[in-house]
Amino acid sequence: MNRDTRTALMDLAEHTVRSRGFDGFSYADLAEAIGIRKASIHYHFPTKAKLSEALIERYQTSLQQGLTEIDAAHASAGARLKALIALYRGALHDGQTVCLCVAFSTCRESLSDTVIARVGAVRAMVLQWITATFELGQRDGSVSAILGAADEAQATLAMLEGAHLAARTEEDLAVFDAATRLLRARCQ
Repeated sequence: MNRDTRTALMDLAEHTVRSRGFDGFSYADLAEAIGIRKASIHYHFPTKAKLSEALIERYQTSLQQGLTEIDAAHASAGARLKALIALYRGALHDGQTVCLCVAFSTCRESLSDTVIARVGAVRAMVLQWITATFELGQRDGSVSAILGAADEAQATLAMLEGAHLAARTEEDLAVFDAATRLLRARCQ
């Protein structure tokens, strides 16, 4: 199995987890979709637990890069928060998927302790970034009515994750847009 097949497996597995949940596929499903034998999957990912570890590791790296790009592209906190909302909106793929952390959280019982800890680490990373962004908003005035940066970060992440679930349930991006409207309105 070459690197391209490994990447294709991870891409397919991630999409499937984000659309149907971690319990919503088997290695047989992946093998059939990619056109390989199950044994070939087991070569790189001996278990689904190892596959889920690889997925969350890649996701964390990608999300960290996305946050870094937002910081580089936008000077104000308001613009950064709007870009974060857009990043989460884009992850919905027209209401067909949710972010990987939300998807994994809905099937926590099926995950290894390593993956559960990694999901927590990803959320902590995002919370730290949002907190820093609200702190910037207090300094630059580009976000109105900030009551406390850490509390705002907790509420914002919960709102984004909840908006994901609601939009996925309805398969409608308008649901996400409605849920995030008030925060967007607070950002200049």
